[in-house]
Amino acid sequence: MANTGIPTVDVSLFLSEGENEAKKQALQTITEACSSYGFFQIVNHGIPVEFLKEALQLSKTFFHYPDEIKLQYSPKPGAPLLAGFNKQKTNCVDKNEYVLIFPPGSKFNIYPQEPPQFKETLEEMFLKLNDVSLVIESILNECLGLAPGFLKQFNNDRSWDFMTNLYYFPAADVGENGLIHHEDANCITLVIQDDAGGLQVQKDSEWIPVTPVEGAIVVNVGDMIQVLSNKKFKSATHRVVRQKGKERYSFAFFRSLHGDKWVEPLPEFTKEIGEKPKYRGFEFNEYLALRLKNKTHPPSRVEDEISIKHYEIN
Repeated sequence: MANTGIPTVDVSLFLSEGENEAKKQALQTITEACSSYGFFQIVNHGIPVEFLKEALQLSKTFFHYPDEIKLQYSPKPGAPLLAGFNKQKTNCVDKNEYVLIFPPGSKFNIYPQEPPQFKETLEEMFLKLNDVSLVIESILNECLGLAPGFLKQFNNDRSWDFMTNLYYFPAADVGENGLIHHEDANCITLVIQDDAGGLQVQKDSEWIPVTPVEGAIVVNVGDMIQVLSNKKFKSATHRVVRQKGKERYSFAFFRSLHGDKWVEPLPEFTKEIGEKPKYRGFEFNEYLALRLKNKTHPPSRVEDEISIKHYEIN
């Protein structure tokens, strides 16, 4: 296995019953990664490599269409997020285009009708990544020492999950931004990336390149897991740096919470072990609105951007 800069785990170990030394080691690897900086990578997850290649190729075909075709699939007013095709504004710090979808069957979804099979592939990708995210949620549940099935029961509404298919423009020079450094607001994120590179994770104040591995899925912990675990698991700080003369295509699946969900550190990580809560409780919707305001009305100072620190108890 190539050195990807982050730990790589064979997730097939968790798809069979029973305990063994390899599974114990994998749990330890994931626990250490999530406790330190919130990133790891999985292989043998059950999604065929050929399907991933085909999906990335269809994505490339779509994003190479002229704007007048792509803009036909722009979001409708009233969606909670911008489902459909989106192109970042010229003055935006992020430099990318993307197609966003909610679970198949959502009334908000707007699918590109070309190239052929793209709509079906997006839906199939969503369902496959949802299955993988359920496995990852179960693994994190075990790593945190929670009662079996706790996170699944706590997070039992899938209507706010979403997936983006992203296209990053080639950079004219070295080190140009594609997606500014940030942490994900949700619970768990899964990323499938092509071979262009550019994804980086911050660990010990250094940026580590997440080297692409064919067929692998990158996993990162989001803010909600950090809050629930009272900061035992860390929400991963990451970014995408565009490559000179290289396009980049990826899929990102966000396992989220329903907007009305109340979030606060779990008693398993506070009063049951004599620890004080590091965060005050809040409604997930409220946090999303504050994060969105960062995008629509960027503060003049970077330090004024809203992050999960907004809810920290000093």
